[in-house]
Amino acid sequence: MRMKVADMVRLFVRPDAPLRVEAFDGSSMGPDDAPLCIQVKNSRAVYYMVNNPGELGLARAYLQGDIDSPQLVPGNPYAVFKRLAELKPYVHKPNPSALAQALATIASHGIRRPAAPSIEGPSRLKRISEGLFPHSKAGDAATVSYHYDQSNDFYAMFLGPSMTYTCAVFDTPETTLEDAQKAKLDLVLDKLNLKAGDRLLDIGCGWGSMEIEAARRGIHVIGVTLAEEQVKWGQEWIRREGLEDLAEIRLMDYRDVPEADFDGICSLGMMEHVGVKHYPAYFKEIYDKLKPGAMLLNHQITRTCSYAGKSAGPFIDRYIFPDGQLASPGEIETKVHDAGFEVIHEENLRQHYALTLHHWNDNLVEHWGEAVKMVGEPKARLWGLYMAGCAYNFEMNNIQIHQYLCIKPNRDGTDTYPLRPWWPLH
Repeated sequence: MRMKVADMVRLFVRPDAPLRVEAFDGSSMGPDDAPLCIQVKNSRAVYYMVNNPGELGLARAYLQGDIDSPQLVPGNPYAVFKRLAELKPYVHKPNPSALAQALATIASHGIRRPAAPSIEGPSRLKRISEGLFPHSKAGDAATVSYHYDQSNDFYAMFLGPSMTYTCAVFDTPETTLEDAQKAKLDLVLDKLNLKAGDRLLDIGCGWGSMEIEAARRGIHVIGVTLAEEQVKWGQEWIRREGLEDLAEIRLMDYRDVPEADFDGICSLGMMEHVGVKHYPAYFKEIYDKLKPGAMLLNHQITRTCSYAGKSAGPFIDRYIFPDGQLASPGEIETKVHDAGFEVIHEENLRQHYALTLHHWNDNLVEHWGEAVKMVGEPKARLWGLYMAGCAYNFEMNNIQIHQYLCIKPNRDGTDTYPLRPWWPLH
């Protein structure tokens, strides 16, 4: 007996779930007034999920428009994502004989492996076969380029005028995104306690917002990134502001920066690309580039616990951050201390990143038509899904983001900073 799509869904989802499913074969399950309706629009969606069960198969079907929902706002699918996550208590393992029947039904229509969406990147094994080993210089250059060398105008649609692709800092939920991003940049510079004439290295500088803010304070700043499009944007921004004598952006690996004796170093949202086993070398490189008594501000996304897996899942690895890895806050702080630093302040900005992501999703919704025209609907859907999913996971404390303020000891130790925090609230 052949099974319908709705019958297959029932193998995995309890009948009392607050969900309605409508399929291309005319089958359905769940009440008409369910708070969430998922539409399976064609057989390709089924084959995607059979060939790659889990997040990768679902993502492929969603990006191609093979799975949809009348409740979906593709620029901000947060509400649908949250309702799907809330179905977890209703999900169960299928009966093996019924599962075999479902697979036999699918096989009776032919064995198919539909092509992945054209925007999907190569697998980890494919990258290695091409000589792009994780967290080598060549591998890092390729993976950073994959993520950031998109259209600058596309990023501007959701990042806004600040072009700042890291967590903002909000005084209240009503604070505007631009004010919150300015507050974050000010917080970093104030924590580093830099003054006019000091020298700052910004590792993973993005489009240059830190360079602009630091230079406006009279700080000499070098920003480095592996993304050519960011360099073009940042250099032009510096020229427009007339800050060429103070700010510079280079297409360069941070390990290749020849200068040393910096008065401060910041790394905002770059550590996710480093790779956990390379943390010791990363912090040593920074330690060696700082003057004694100078400080590092390291700002990065983390896991919440040390026993969680470090590597990203297949969706993030193929579509967003190839070779991305996250560690727990305690593991990171241990590596900081092992490199010789003293951590003098640490804070978790998890709630702030959720707010930041909601703003980015709202901006994408506002510019949805332009975004689809510029990059195509699959890629626009990808960014809406990625940002909404991240917002949910920050809210649920599945991931966090931490700032570590660290000082390099001088010959007399580190008893050189004020007894109490010297930076204002932002």
